Amino acid sequence: MWAKILGAMAALVVLAIAGLGFVTWQATRGEDPAALEARYALPADRFVEVAGARVRLRDEGPKDAPTIVLLHGFSHSLESFDAWAQALAPTYRVVRYDLLGHGLTGPDPQQRYAPEERAAFLGEVLDALAIEKAVVAGNSLGGLVAWRFAARNPYRVAGLILISPGAYPINGVGDAPAALPAAMKAYLLTAPPAGVAFAAQAVYADPAAIDAAKLTRLRDMMRRRGNGAAMVQSVEEFTLPDPAPELAKITAPTLILWGEADRLIPVAHGAQLQEAIAGAQLKRLAGIGHAAQEEAPTESLRFVEPFLAQIFAAPAIATPIE
Repeated sequence: MWAKILGAMAALVVLAIAGLGFVTWQATRGEDPAALEARYALPADRFVEVAGARVRLRDEGPKDAPTIVLLHGFSHSLESFDAWAQALAPTYRVVRYDLLGHGLTGPDPQQRYAPEERAAFLGEVLDALAIEKAVVAGNSLGGLVAWRFAARNPYRVAGLILISPGAYPINGVGDAPAALPAAMKAYLLTAPPAGVAFAAQAVYADPAAIDAAKLTRLRDMMRRRGNGAAMVQSVEEFTLPDPAPELAKITAPTLILWGEADRLIPVAHGAQLQEAIAGAQLKRLAGIGHAAQEEAPTESLRFVEPFLAQIFAAPAIATPIE
């Protein structure tokens, strides 16, 4: 799913860097983790040791309430779900964390970046928080992690919300990873401003969803020391084998959200997922891109709130109409 972004920006990267020595220096140097934590960590954030990794985690809402876990996409961070968390936390326990090799979590000492390893690590996070069962929601890479976890751990998933998730082979990625060109690797290692801006335009259909603060945060998080190399390894280990056998194992109530203006993963994949997951609902959002939770939080929550209320037999949250 990343090939479209990375391939289109290759020329920008070539112009933005001046040789392999500069790339290596930038990748090694990166942004100081302590400085980024001082800049972006909130009082609600905790840094928790989970299965050998130091994870930035945000746990909001009543601790005795039903739990929903929100998983962001590739190269992003937990801020991707700010709007959803704000709306849901008065009623639910809302847990978010920066994926391994992303955000303020930083690189994993054990280098668990393959999709199946990320899904297993979600279970470690739930164990660390003593959460037996939760609704799991994810966007893009986070959605792939969410449904893989649900397939292998049905007893721990009360419900599943997938926002334009990775699932089916695409862009040369299938049983084996696609080759990562040098220019694409350079982009992930250095996150040049022009490249980050270009990538954001591919994610969000509405230019209004992109502002200077968001671009700065995206670039800062990508350039957190060690994250670039971790993202390179993530792509190099990323596979999308035929998901049908795993999807057939999912028993949790499932809601699929897909922006009709998604430029990264075909909207048709949503219909395939709906057919593959028993009882799944598919809601398409007109004019919305790859990250509906960011670009259209109010519209997407209109589907999410009754879905959660039905699962937990809780009253629907009153979301302000924009």
